[in-house]
Amino acid sequence: MKLRSISRSALAISIAAATALPCAAQTDGPWLVRARAVWLDSANTDGTGLDLSINNKVIPEVDITYLFSPQWAVELVLTYPQKQSLRSGGTEIGTLKHLPPTLTAQYRFASVSGFTPYVGAGVNYTHFSNVDLPAGVTIDKNSTGLAFQVGADIPLQKGMSLNVDLKKVQIRTDVSAGGAKLGTFKIDPLLLGVGIGWRF
Repeated sequence: MKLRSISRSALAISIAAATALPCAAQTDGPWLVRARAVWLDSANTDGTGLDLSINNKVIPEVDITYLFSPQWAVELVLTYPQKQSLRSGGTEIGTLKHLPPTLTAQYRFASVSGFTPYVGAGVNYTHFSNVDLPAGVTIDKNSTGLAFQVGADIPLQKGMSLNVDLKKVQIRTDVSAGGAKLGTFKIDPLLLGVGIGWRF
């Protein structure tokens, strides 16, 4: 599945929902929980000389948002450890799992017929586990980086909304062989999500 086709589908869904479901009622509770399907599209910028890359894939995501006011919120993004194939020059050389929780602060713009866009920025922490690489090759197990997002909630019915969300996240690890550092592998994925939210 290509990122461009997913982007077009998400845009089409957003437009259809915005035109067909205006003025749906929203609850006033401060909590918003969403479940998303997310397309992970990695930058795969390699500074090791090994031409490293991981596979792109669809992953599940759950986020918990607390709204301090109509404009300001904080969002915690969660998933379970995701297994990825690691390739060198297009040839698979191993596998690993990564767990990438992300915390962002959001500014939510004024709603138009219930359509509420937002922007956010925060921090990502990623832990790598179950690393299976050729003998002598190691990676740093922890990564901390910035995260940026833009998205929108579109009302479906009372307390429920359609969500479209785009995030750019810094995920990086140093790669070593025989104890000598080869360079930094930057995964830095673009994450396009579509899902359903419940506010209470």
